[in-house]
Amino acid sequence: MRSIFKINIRFNKGLLILLIAISGLNFSCKKMLDIESSRLSNEDTHWSSLQDTRSGLMASYSLMRSAMAENNAHWLWGELRNGDFTASSRSDLKVIINQNLKASFPLVQKLTSWRAFYAVINSASLFIERAAEVRATDIRYTEPNYKADLAQARALRAFAYFYMVRIWGDVPLITASHDGTFEEKPKTDQSKVLAYAETELITAAKDLPYVYGAEGDELLPGSYYGYGVDRWRGALFTKISAYAVLAHIAAWQSHYLDVSVYTDFIMTNYAKANIAYSTTSQLTASDGIFNGQSYSQVISFGFNDVYGESTANGHIEQLVLASPLISKQTPDLYISKDSIASVFTDLNDQRFGLDTISGLPRTNYFVNFTGEIPVFSKIKVLRGGSTNGNFAIYSSNILFTRLEELVLLRAEALAVLGQRQDAITLLNTIKKNRGVKTINDGAGKDLISEIFAERRRELMGEGWRWYDLIRYHKIQNNNPAFMNLIQQKGIYWPIAKEVLNANNKLEQNNYWR
Repeated sequence: MRSIFKINIRFNKGLLILLIAISGLNFSCKKMLDIESSRLSNEDTHWSSLQDTRSGLMASYSLMRSAMAENNAHWLWGELRNGDFTASSRSDLKVIINQNLKASFPLVQKLTSWRAFYAVINSASLFIERAAEVRATDIRYTEPNYKADLAQARALRAFAYFYMVRIWGDVPLITASHDGTFEEKPKTDQSKVLAYAETELITAAKDLPYVYGAEGDELLPGSYYGYGVDRWRGALFTKISAYAVLAHIAAWQSHYLDVSVYTDFIMTNYAKANIAYSTTSQLTASDGIFNGQSYSQVISFGFNDVYGESTANGHIEQLVLASPLISKQTPDLYISKDSIASVFTDLNDQRFGLDTISGLPRTNYFVNFTGEIPVFSKIKVLRGGSTNGNFAIYSSNILFTRLEELVLLRAEALAVLGQRQDAITLLNTIKKNRGVKTINDGAGKDLISEIFAERRRELMGEGWRWYDLIRYHKIQNNNPAFMNLIQQKGIYWPIAKEVLNANNKLEQNNYWR
């Protein structure tokens, strides 16, 4: 298998045709989910062997990666609105920062479409419906393998729904590959969508291993599709991955007691998945946790250069890097010096600080700080870290979550629930790891603000800022303008015109009419 996410044409020609057609995003919602779709032709002949299940499952992973990477969507959705980044010249990026999401720029219009996520959902649903046929015909397809595969497909489908809800709010809930044409599906209240996703993840978690390909594993013993643990580390949904999404589904709904339960499971069991805290060097090095495969990648979608997956598009580096790292004079997006100074207030912060003797900045997160425009260089995986910047080809993964993010999410939950000292202990764990002065509790201490300030520093550039702001303001409830935006559902994106035109049961989100 040349790549975890690449499909061998000998294994499943039908699914390959489906993947190629939809990964380019040049398809209609109607055809994608139409029972008569030519993209699903001859499926009856392609669910008979172990190779078919492997290629089918990897297709779902690949489609999820495409949905997040296309047009750099993961970062444009998560970092720009009310965020830290400034657009140097591109007007299409400026309108997103200014929350003018109905602007006519092609990029903005593409970001309003959810079609790529329904491709993931359809692919996962098809796998769930058909994989049992291989179990019946290929003796190599063992029961543990089948259960783990089914659990991954369920987890991916649930993750896709959670991801969509954060962007559009209410979305159509489709639970089978052919349960009617897409046009006939109205939007489902997001609470029901998330309840469905939660149920699916809880079911999936029972059959997901902590690691894949480990000898003696109680759920999936021995190799997985012929490979051992090194081949799969950080690449597939695990039991910890499922609980991570469960925790975020609960947090999005302000169900913080559930967040504490799910994150308690993670904190108790993460070592079983070989997950560990990342040093600042590992976080910011070109060959660190954003490159290749790592157990620290709790949920990650990779562009591994070893398997020929490096690309010019779909990486934050395309937007933020410039000279001296690559041959580009000005980055499309940058964080101003004033913003950097307001965020990184501890001079000893390893991520960014100023040496008290020389006055020179530490350059783990930024380079060119003394120039006119600082370059955000936290993530800088140039062709697997092996080439210079003359060719803008990148290999960085889309790292959805890691242990530090989940620790801070647990601290957030415990602070809301009044377990302040436990929350401070978790917060201080992250601070210590980054060389930052720890805090103590005291009268008037705004612990929630402290936690979210640390999330802002630790997770900068990873696609969290906008969603963190929403949760923060829900908790604090002291910013009338932002609370009005939440109540009016202006936190969500408009729905693409082409999606609305294809489905007469859909209506535009009220705020954007």
